[in-house]
Amino acid sequence: MAPARAARWLGLADDHPFGLGALPYGSFSQARHPARKVGVAVGDHVLDLTTAAQRLMPGRAADFASGDLDRFLAAGDGAWAQVRSALMSWLGEDTFRSAIEDLLVPAAAVTLHLPFAVADYVDFYASEQHATNVGRIMRPDGEPLTPNWRHLPIGYHGRSGTVVVSGTPVRRPCGQTRPTGSAGPVFGPSRRLDFEAELGFVVGVPSALGEPVPASRFAEHVFGVCLVNDWSARDIQGWEYVPLGPFGGKSFATSISPWILPLAALDAARVRPPSLDTDLAAYLADSGDWGFDIDLEVRLNGHVVSRPPYSVMHWSPAQMLAHLTVNGACLRTGDLYASGTISGPRLDQFGSLIELTKAGREPLDLPDGTSRAWLADGDEVLITASAPGPGGGTIGLGLVSGQVLQALPGVC
Repeated sequence: MAPARAARWLGLADDHPFGLGALPYGSFSQARHPARKVGVAVGDHVLDLTTAAQRLMPGRAADFASGDLDRFLAAGDGAWAQVRSALMSWLGEDTFRSAIEDLLVPAAAVTLHLPFAVADYVDFYASEQHATNVGRIMRPDGEPLTPNWRHLPIGYHGRSGTVVVSGTPVRRPCGQTRPTGSAGPVFGPSRRLDFEAELGFVVGVPSALGEPVPASRFAEHVFGVCLVNDWSARDIQGWEYVPLGPFGGKSFATSISPWILPLAALDAARVRPPSLDTDLAAYLADSGDWGFDIDLEVRLNGHVVSRPPYSVMHWSPAQMLAHLTVNGACLRTGDLYASGTISGPRLDQFGSLIELTKAGREPLDLPDGTSRAWLADGDEVLITASAPGPGGGTIGLGLVSGQVLQALPGVC
């Protein structure tokens, strides 16, 4: 669907990352109006969709009454398309000015919240470059990729209760590690705290237990995308991960952006994923061109340290969804699954510190004169992204940020 041109009275620049080609959804409140409402980002404002639906689309008003996206996510792709079409009309035609002008709130004046209740959280390992880089670090004397990697999307189940919205501080975790040269494990704060730049996918429509969801139905179940930082304690992870994989080194916090960009906004960004050029099981081969041409940027304390390209990701989100459910596991409204770290072939495209610093052996020099092998207390990581939009323009995905707090005193 081509976006309407913004109504003149909005004063919205054609190249704004939150123009009419984007229109992401979130949950917000205001200091003088603490009740949460569903909002849509448009330019430097947030449209109060909860109230706008009551005025202009009463048949869908109940979907936004709670102030979060839960009910709207479950309403399905017909409802998603209906509301997006209405938003484009309301914001693209001068005739709706009197109905919605008072519902546009400056973005700087709102507090953004976790936009939906996270049901389950799964994190994949979909970047061949990242998997190869980490494999060389973890298994220096073996093959970097495990034998199964090119045959299926590898992933792990995370902890939905520690998914937090952008801006939430992240406390350094405590746990067991085994430092180099140590005869046994020690307990204390993680000394190898890392970020991971990822893309997340938000499930709307649930599925029945025991019934796999084919990749061809991806867009019927997945509403949209968000940015993800899957914080990782590499020293805790390295000691615990054999034989069952990540646990305490991953489950302490996962940050997501507050704005959920609908899949419909990414039509112009779709590309063919590399996995489709390989011999795959049938349930993964029939998955469509659901790769995305999305460019991310990672800043550490304000300094750009990486620009990972999502377009090179080997496994697509449609394939991830198919694999997630091929055993009969069911989907629930609010399920979140992430791509895993996004890394390109160049050093400046690596999406984590473990790659950028070769597991801490070659610290990263920052423009302010400091260096980092791993994240220090007080460090702030900020991830942004953009993608091709309709008509040759560019749209934004917003940002996800978090600042590292010291380990809880008295715990470790």
